[in-house]
Amino acid sequence: MNNETVLTHIDDLGRATITLNRPEMHNAFDDVLLATLLGVLKRLDADPDVRVVILAANGRSFSAGADLNWMRRMADYSFEENLADAMDLAEMIKTLANLTKPTIALVQGPAFGGGVGLVAACDLAISTNRATFCLSEVKLGLIPAVISPYVVAAIGGRATRRYFLTAERFDATEAYRLGLIHHLVADDELQQSVDKLSRVLLQNGPAAMAAVKALVAEVAYGYLDDDLIADTAERIAEMRASEEGREGLSAFLEKRKPAWIRG
Repeated sequence: MNNETVLTHIDDLGRATITLNRPEMHNAFDDVLLATLLGVLKRLDADPDVRVVILAANGRSFSAGADLNWMRRMADYSFEENLADAMDLAEMIKTLANLTKPTIALVQGPAFGGGVGLVAACDLAISTNRATFCLSEVKLGLIPAVISPYVVAAIGGRATRRYFLTAERFDATEAYRLGLIHHLVADDELQQSVDKLSRVLLQNGPAAMAAVKALVAEVAYGYLDDDLIADTAERIAEMRASEEGREGLSAFLEKRKPAWIRG
């Protein structure tokens, strides 16, 4: 059994596949996985032999987002400790979004919370029909702050407002309609689809693609600066340590209704 939380493979064409490897935890991320993934992303970005980066996952789920047991522990920490932790997540997502190589999210199963953020931060996304999506934070008395710039950029403010507020689950067809997913395929077509798309990218100039990514970031997402990233981290740190945030996480882990639900 492989105990590594993040697996990496680079093929002869320069395609690097990062695989989240906590299937028993639905690939939820904790501090260890975050630090490992950040290190992998930085290493691949600096490797001139890597041309395309594919983000995949083992098991039934793509990613359940943040590990709730880890977040529950963080709720008992100070605001400063919570902020440092939130900044680690913010740094990882920002690094993924700003990678100079084109990135493809390969979504084979459910993506919740921060898992949706990972998909939104990639340049392209391929999903199977059985994948489902949910921005579930408000059900726990929390907010999807750190991932918000990437989700808004992917699906627009109006749709983001709906799914942030309702925490509804939506299927892959809706994710495709919203623009979160670019290609929707059957389960047995997933690998073939990513192979085909990555080969298309390999035909393009590496420096030109890096310049295009920087261009789009500046023209479309010029607001995505360090101050905004820090602000999103502060917002989630405040909510995690708040009375409502602690109650929401405790209620979920104890399999009971939170105090704000009456009747």
